[in-house]
Amino acid sequence: MAGTSGLDVAHIFRLYGDAFRQKHRLCRAQLRAMRAIEECRTAALGGHLYRCDECSIEKNCYNSCRNRHCPKCQGLEKQRWLERRRDDLLPVPYFHVVFTLPAELNILALGNPEAIYNLLFHCAAQTLIEIAADPKHLGVRLGVLAVLHTWGQTLGLHPHLHCIVPGGGPSLDGKSWVSASEKFFLPVQVLSRVFRGKFLAGLRKLYQEGRLSLSGGAEPLSHPVVFNDLLDRLSRKSWCVYSKPPFGGPEQVLQYLARYTHRVAFSNHRLRRLDHDQVTFTYKDYTQGGRTREMTLPAEALIRRFLLHILPDRFVRIRYYGLLANRHRKRELDRCRELLGVEPPPPRSEEREDWQTLYLRVTGKDPTLCEHCGRGHLQWVKKLEPLTGGRSPP
Repeated sequence: MAGTSGLDVAHIFRLYGDAFRQKHRLCRAQLRAMRAIEECRTAALGGHLYRCDECSIEKNCYNSCRNRHCPKCQGLEKQRWLERRRDDLLPVPYFHVVFTLPAELNILALGNPEAIYNLLFHCAAQTLIEIAADPKHLGVRLGVLAVLHTWGQTLGLHPHLHCIVPGGGPSLDGKSWVSASEKFFLPVQVLSRVFRGKFLAGLRKLYQEGRLSLSGGAEPLSHPVVFNDLLDRLSRKSWCVYSKPPFGGPEQVLQYLARYTHRVAFSNHRLRRLDHDQVTFTYKDYTQGGRTREMTLPAEALIRRFLLHILPDRFVRIRYYGLLANRHRKRELDRCRELLGVEPPPPRSEEREDWQTLYLRVTGKDPTLCEHCGRGHLQWVKKLEPLTGGRSPP
């Protein structure tokens, strides 16, 4: 969906993408994402021709690119994912814990996104699981859903992990359900120290095993003295771990998850105008209580910032740990419900809903209703083959 100005990221990519690619060296995932966004819902990807059964007007509906970084393609996929997760939720309060990497590590994340982000996932999840299992705190076996975000409001690199966890879990002996306090989950100071220690230990191991790329701006870190100095400084720094207040039961959790799971780095609705190769967009200034402000950047700078957040191919950005780990999730959740004294959810149909039915159910709007006459419905006429030899024009 385009912003209020009618401008969208795809239009900016079509106008300035070729020049950007000629000037900058991009990885395969970045090139693929750019091309997908440029071609999304254009004749380049093909589509279908529909005709109204009332007024006979014809309409071309072009295919979506379905790239996970495309601002246009996340709505229905997000809804399908949320409905699959509905059966995983327990009737207990949930907490939201955020783990943020210090800005000093951005230079390593730029050159080693897979290694650094995998380490972030592992250390954050293990920190939560280990502290929750400590009898001094909760003494429970925990389930964790973790979602990676890499951006800040102005599209700078800001890697952080959103973790959604139930407020409690089975006791360590598995005989009872232990609930967390309604107002307090786990001490963030303890979480911060343990997370910091685990991450720095993992980072040191990656360095010693030669598994970090230290080129470009990270080249000085190839000298052990410089690298160890960085680790020493980070070990003395307080790392940001934030635990938000608990929120309600399953329906509230689903609504909450919808804000994070399929969000992309930049949404089209934030775009305001494009003038003389300068793009103006809105952002929330959290130093001023979340006040909405405007920022203007050269189109090239906006593209560069957007591409900072293209993840490596096949990198999984939503992961499950502990009780929610894929290999035993159903068994563990059945046991949790038994301890809580609640019935399991009814069986869910495995038949995949077509996008028109899902869109109507979620939005209440019929996508087949003719926009021209407002009475008829669009009927499929034929398939439109993708264009060959290039993209659709801007």
